Amino acid sequence: MSPQSSLRPYLTAVRSTLTAAMALENFASQVVERHNKPEVEAATSHEVLLNPLVISRNEKEQVLIEGSVNSVRMSIRIKQQDDIEKILCHKFTRFMMMRAENFVILRRKPVPGYDISFLITNFHAETMLKHKLVDFII
Repeated sequence: MSPQSSLRPYLTAVRSTLTAAMALENFASQVVERHNKPEVEAATSHEVLLNPLVISRNEKEQVLIEGSVNSVRMSIRIKQQDDIEKILCHKFTRFMMMRAENFVILRRKPVPGYDISFLITNFHAETMLKHKLVDFII
């Protein structure tokens, strides 16, 4: 079994789960009037949060998808076998996160235990094409 053929079901699972989690709608804060914050980040109302989902290829390659009614946070753990791969991964993710304002959905700081995180809000889903957002992340 080639590495490419074992990667395909993993990426298909990530793609279909992320596409399903992106059924987002505008939702005002239940705590502060006239505020609309990503509920997955604020975590002020537990009834609007979905159960977090981990898709794992192995213990070193994982995707965490945390959804809510108005936002989705996706965190990726990249496989790093040796010190060279750890350095390359750190440099790449640091390069991306320093330019987070150019990559609108990229978070500046990843979720602890993961290498890179994305935050998609209902405003992103309304203004951008959903399938293009999923393709960019994958």
